[in-house]
Order: sequence, then structure tokens, then C-alpha cells
Amino acid sequence: MTMSHPQSYEILLIPQFTDAKGTDAPGTGRTIRSAVVEATGATGESGYPRYAGEGMVADIDPATHTVEAILVDGSELDYGLTVRISEKPARDSHMPDSHVPENSVPESNTDG
Repeated sequence: MTMSHPQSYEILLIPQFTDAKGTDAPGTGRTIRSAVVEATGATGESGYPRYAGEGMVADIDPATHTVEAILVDGSELDYGLTVRISEKPARDSHMPDSHVPENSVPESNTDG
């Protein structure tokens, strides 16, 4: 039995602000970088499917949509950055980009 995994995700890199005492502020900042990553067919070091694209390599748990490991331009995330993802729907080659449905899974959050 094979398990169906999403073929691509959009990864958003977002600063997570903290106050002077180091506690979390009420929210996050704006996206500072994004990338669409596609399934590579490999399993990452974390044991989850590996996705890669646009300078990002991530191991993503398809059941929970959690980023278990990520490298950005070959480096781990700096402290204070967080990752959110959304599943990218498969594109129908007969439909123009403007007609791709915007169905996405809820964003997941992983602190670096």
C-alpha cells in the first residue's frame, strides 16, 4: 500500500518577534522569503518525505503538514525565524494559472 503525499508546498519564511524579555510578541512579521518546493521522491534525515526548490530543502510530515527539518540556501534557520507552509494544488496543464483553485491546507508553523 502506498501513501499519497502532496507533490508540492509553498514555504513562507517569517520573522517571529520577541520582546526585550524574550517572550513572544502577539504576532509574526511579514513574509521575508517564499519558495515552492516539490517532492523529490527521497526520504530526508528526519524520516519524512523530502521537498526541494528555490534554495529551500525541507522534510515535511504529510499527515500533519509540519516542517520537520529545513535548510535555506544550505544553512539552518537563524533564531527568530519561523516557517509556515501551505499545500500547492496540482496544476492541470489545460488550465491557465489564473484558474488554479486556491484550496490549501491550514498553514503549519515551525520555529527554527
